[in-house]
Amino acid sequence: MTSARAHLVLGIETSCDETAAAVVRRTVAPDGAVRGEILSNVVLSQVEEHAPYGGVVPEIAARAHVEHLDRLTAQALAEAGVGLGDLDGIAATSGPGLIGGVIVGLMTAKGLAFASGKPLIAVNHLEGHALTVRMTHGIPFPYLLLLVSGGHSQLLFVSGVGRFELLGSTVDDAVGEAFDKVAKLMNLGFPGGPALERTAERGDPKRFSLPRPMFGRAGCDFSFSGLKTAVRLTVEREKEKSGGLTEEDKADIAASFQATVAEVVADRVRHAMAMVKPEMGAGPCRLVVAGGVAANRALRARLDGEARTAGFELVVPPFGLCTDNGAMIAWAGAERLALGLVDGLDTAPRARWPLSSLQSPLSN
Repeated sequence: MTSARAHLVLGIETSCDETAAAVVRRTVAPDGAVRGEILSNVVLSQVEEHAPYGGVVPEIAARAHVEHLDRLTAQALAEAGVGLGDLDGIAATSGPGLIGGVIVGLMTAKGLAFASGKPLIAVNHLEGHALTVRMTHGIPFPYLLLLVSGGHSQLLFVSGVGRFELLGSTVDDAVGEAFDKVAKLMNLGFPGGPALERTAERGDPKRFSLPRPMFGRAGCDFSFSGLKTAVRLTVEREKEKSGGLTEEDKADIAASFQATVAEVVADRVRHAMAMVKPEMGAGPCRLVVAGGVAANRALRARLDGEARTAGFELVVPPFGLCTDNGAMIAWAGAERLALGLVDGLDTAPRARWPLSSLQSPLSN
């Protein structure tokens, strides 16, 4: 482990439809506490480009990254008031994600690392989400992690940087994908998750009874395919009744779906908390929720209650750091750099890269 007590890292994120760059400083206080400071965090959303298609088009996303990443990287450095020579490392998402976008970001980082002589850190995008709370809240390991996004629904026990034990994952669709598909069924707009949440605020969550996949079963796995199908059948049935969906119908379906998801996720998390509590030691037990779906207020509220009942503290990044951003990649890079974990310029981009495959020295 390196003896340095501070690391300044540039992070680049291009795994999906956000082009992002950020500069983060990681410091270790004399008492051993880890602290993070975001010096800049520039994110360019591609919502308008993908909205006509109702989803992310990989080719459009990759082209946008090519067009904008150099400018955004320069902006992130300028806003942080630093140059390449001031950095201790350059981090970039190298998977998992849309491979075209991952290639753009990783190749840009390789070029900057080669030109500046700074080390390259190839970051797992999911580890970026998983470690964000250490930057924002300074919490120590271990903790229980619920990672929920458009492509992932996982429960993991996190014992250190690169140290993830998978407790459960989805057997079919991810929860974020289910939100997006249900929103698309009712033409709520893109991106679907936030649009559905806004619609659900006006609805009656008890009007429609929907199945609760995996509810009450042993283990921590998720399933959302059957729930998504049930919502589609409900939409078709209500359309047949009146020749179309009213705004009230849409709100009630959205609210019923969201409440059902929250109930199912809470059940899976209950099982996970019972599994890991004996491993938590004498310190506080913490449930961390990360990923884009962590921004859903209804889900956060439900999980907060479940955590309190089980003797856990719920920790969630600020809303702006739940979705994809460069700061989380810079931070994960700084965490890995502090352990001496750097990568060669021959590092390959990956479309798939499970967290459970990561390894690192023991960290705290």
